[in-house]
Amino acid sequence: SLGERSKQWYQRRVRAKDKYSLGVHSMAMLKDGTIIIATGGGTVGAIKPGSAFRLTKECELAGGATSIAVRGAGHQIFVGVNKGNIYSINFSDFKPVCVNSCHYSGVMDVAFPAGEGNLFATCSKETIRVWVTDTSSEVLRITVPNMTCHGVCFMQDGRSIISAWNDGKIRAFKPESGTELYTIHDAHKQGVTAIATTNDSSRIVSGGGEGQVRVWDISPKHQQMKAAMKEHKGVVTCIKIRKENMECVSASDDGTCIIWDLNRFVRNQIIFSNTLFKAVCYDPFESQLLTGGSDRKISYWETLDGSQIREMEGSADGSINGLDISADGNYFVSGGNSRKVKVWKYNEGDVTHVGLGHSGDITRIKVCPNSKHIISVSADGAILRWRYPF
Repeated sequence: SLGERSKQWYQRRVRAKDKYSLGVHSMAMLKDGTIIIATGGGTVGAIKPGSAFRLTKECELAGGATSIAVRGAGHQIFVGVNKGNIYSINFSDFKPVCVNSCHYSGVMDVAFPAGEGNLFATCSKETIRVWVTDTSSEVLRITVPNMTCHGVCFMQDGRSIISAWNDGKIRAFKPESGTELYTIHDAHKQGVTAIATTNDSSRIVSGGGEGQVRVWDISPKHQQMKAAMKEHKGVVTCIKIRKENMECVSASDDGTCIIWDLNRFVRNQIIFSNTLFKAVCYDPFESQLLTGGSDRKISYWETLDGSQIREMEGSADGSINGLDISADGNYFVSGGNSRKVKVWKYNEGDVTHVGLGHSGDITRIKVCPNSKHIISVSADGAILRWRYPF
């Protein structure tokens, strides 16, 4: 037929266009007519006029492309990908260089090394990242594919990064290279949700989704469970250890905070409240506890008998997810679903500063040990560094 002959004539004279993995997500045209394409499979390529839509230059990126920006006449191209990276590509050699990076899903925790404010670590889906505080530049990335890290902290001697994962494992890594030191398998049945280390670097205290608090003896060659303490009925959300390593406190979604004896592995005190506790911390003198949760209240408690000292409105809307007290004990910071960072006077309970910048719920917040910065992280993947106002 005439139609079939026309189709065969077209196929002989026109070459089929290339197909790209996961589709073309973004395009840009340079002044000379060259088309830049970026695909969902991570391919970035250049198609020059008269090339029959064939790629004349191409490179591969880690993650699917989401956007393209062209600088000047096209000598430099910036490409953003869904893994949280921004790449710079010089058109002459077409080699990608990562110029900026961040988490691409919600950030779950933030931690500083003991007494050190120049570095901090954050954790999220698949990755733990270490950043330089003053420049916000990434210096280390640790990747565990298809897993989510719920908590991260530095061992007090600075020799390892301890992390809590949703597959029920506790993983330790070298802070210089990210090499895995050891893994504690089956640490918790329903994932590890909170983690802390003792000041002598000999123990890890972990909390799980099933409500247990477990104590682990740690040495370079052996990691052994010392005790399991089960009184919480819900997810353990936060753990803090006293300086002398004799006690720790755990907060839970079941509306309780429990102070544990780390020698006898029994409960010393329990705090009840009509809330889902999200954050707890000791004051510098360790005579009081500060808690926050879903009831939007910030509460002060006596560690001796668990009695409430004060309760105040911490937020007009949304739960309090993160609390931290300055090293001198004069101020503390809070953050939560209101997406505001607040600085408070500890004794007076007055708000001195409010920071606006997050577009997602704040999940954790920390004051750096040298009291120069405040680091807040949120569910939209953002990490914000604030100047400490005092």
